[in-house]
Amino acid sequence: MFRSAHAQSVTWESASTDCIAALGALPALESGMARLGVIYVTEKLAPHMGAIIEAMRDGTGVADWVGSAGLGIVGDDEDFFDEAAIAVMVADFPAGSYQLLQSAEAVSRVSAARGEAKGDPKDDFAGPPLVVLHADAGRADVVDLIDKASAETQGYLIGGLTMSETARHQVAGVVTDSGLTGVMFEPKVGIVTSLSQGCGPIGDLHTITRAVNNYMFELDGKPALDVLKYDVGEVLARDLRRAAGFIHAALPVAGSDTGDYVVRNLIGIDDSEGIVAIAENVEVGDRVMFVSRDSNAAARDFQSMLAKLAARADGKAKGALFISCIARGPSMFGARGTEVQMIRDAIGDIPLVGMYANGEISNSRLYGYTGVLTLFL
Repeated sequence: MFRSAHAQSVTWESASTDCIAALGALPALESGMARLGVIYVTEKLAPHMGAIIEAMRDGTGVADWVGSAGLGIVGDDEDFFDEAAIAVMVADFPAGSYQLLQSAEAVSRVSAARGEAKGDPKDDFAGPPLVVLHADAGRADVVDLIDKASAETQGYLIGGLTMSETARHQVAGVVTDSGLTGVMFEPKVGIVTSLSQGCGPIGDLHTITRAVNNYMFELDGKPALDVLKYDVGEVLARDLRRAAGFIHAALPVAGSDTGDYVVRNLIGIDDSEGIVAIAENVEVGDRVMFVSRDSNAAARDFQSMLAKLAARADGKAKGALFISCIARGPSMFGARGTEVQMIRDAIGDIPLVGMYANGEISNSRLYGYTGVLTLFL
């Protein structure tokens, strides 16, 4: 059983009531099954997350909830940003096939217990779990928390960075400000997932030949700034301030057979020294290329990814979770609902919920300007 609903209203009370009504009466839970609710609310409703969860529990009978406030949220065939809105998906899974993660410490405990439970290769714990994470971008150690979760769970991590003026804006059974929350699914839960880039290369792949921390001094033995100016072209090179916001650095993912890369912002240049600074520490020998945000290229990449994911799902998708970058959506595609409609066109009319994040997690890596779609089979 997968069922979803969304509602937009003036107050959290009316949005909650409308959302519960749209869900309708849920069927009785079958023996051996457990019911999980996934919820995302817009920033306007973040201060009321606790009250919303209680209303959802009372109105649906679902005890387990996981989710967060998002910079924007996705509900079925719509997306919401500055309104007061709620999107939920309720789904049944085999009992014991998921565990809520209320904090980084909970991730450690659950991972340790899972390791001790491993035995027969045919048991429920054979293979890596899928871990859906919500990580607070306001935490200075957020990258370390994600890396630690990846190492401890040995799982496939997806999710996003959340950002809110409300500290307690995440939920995993309880509403919390622990900084890292989510849910771990065992391999018995059928899942396929994939990522789509929002940027495209504008030049060749370069080798970093001189660097300190996040400062690139030389690329291919030439001043890094000279290489950047060559790649962006003569017009932009005259005034790189015009390139701010849509020209970025991309670091290829080692071992990827799909040309995957992580995008990092350019955060400074030094004309006198020819230095380019990016939002990531690099080392001599690393590879880097410059990329640009391109809505047409992003749409083509997204549609290609969706077609491949649909083929992998083979018509068995029951529900979907979508985490997209806040710099995508209307900011990239020009109209609200564009990404959602592309998902619908490729995957079909299935329950869908998600959020717009300040950074996206896929395959345990932190990305930017990407869209990550996960289908439950």
